[in-house]
Amino acid sequence: MKNEKWNAENILSQKGRVAIVTGSSSGIGYETARVLANKQASVIIAVRNLDKGNKALAKILQQNQDADVNVMELDLANLASVKNFAENFKKSYLRLDLLINNAGVMIPPYSKTTDGFELQFGTNHLGHFALTGQLLERLMDTEGSRIVNVSSGAHSIGKIDFDDLNWEKRSYAKWKAYGDSKLANLYFTYELDRKLKDNGIDTLVTASHPGWTATELQRTAGGIVQYLNGILAQDITMGALPTLRAATEAGLKGAEYFGPGFMEIRGYPIKVESNELSKDQAIAKKLWEVSEKLTDVKFEFNKKTQVRANYQIHTSAN
Repeated sequence: MKNEKWNAENILSQKGRVAIVTGSSSGIGYETARVLANKQASVIIAVRNLDKGNKALAKILQQNQDADVNVMELDLANLASVKNFAENFKKSYLRLDLLINNAGVMIPPYSKTTDGFELQFGTNHLGHFALTGQLLERLMDTEGSRIVNVSSGAHSIGKIDFDDLNWEKRSYAKWKAYGDSKLANLYFTYELDRKLKDNGIDTLVTASHPGWTATELQRTAGGIVQYLNGILAQDITMGALPTLRAATEAGLKGAEYFGPGFMEIRGYPIKVESNELSKDQAIAKKLWEVSEKLTDVKFEFNKKTQVRANYQIHTSAN
């Protein structure tokens, strides 16, 4: 079968396409940015830490001096930073083909974002929700554009408590909070897919998860997770493949979810199914309304501009 061992060689040239990859200074985000740059996309490394971002950029250029890569500052745990990033991007680029919402925090000690949200929910879901809403116009104006939300198998332990989104009433369970944020990524994917289709917009939204991949994200995990990392974890070149497939495969309809083929832990990417709870439309709709209120970002689906942006301008961030 052609797709049995889908890998980066399956990706066609991305020349002329503009891609944002959040959290791409390390891990699967870095690998995603590197592969897209090697496929001739113009890639924006969107990161909180510019020093780490510039090191990632240098690493990509070392391997491929022709790569078109820029670094831009984006702190998803700060809605003002998200707004600033979106405004700066729109000033520099007239098209956006790929928005890969990859960045995330995983099982940190309890803390809050600048705006007072529990850190994992605030960063992993609300930050990307706000970012996508503020870049939607560029996406809608770019033919064949796509949004990829990176979730996790941990969505299966999530169950969103709308009465205590910031864990102020309950005893903090960091794994549960992580699962909630990854479940939120899927609610967002499926609800955004419905809204785009209802409005006749051809921007696609898909999701992916990396299975068990050894990344910096797991630095706070400790114990058994770090021990099993050495046995079960795959490297970032494999861990990034579900995202890359969700981002580039032709013929997708929207709302597809990709993960590794072997027990969804490791291996080449295939289409997978998220759990039943993630498909609850009533919860997805409620989360959407709550997210718009909390972030003060309203998605505008009416197509004011019919002209497609088939060209780009960008300023170098180097």
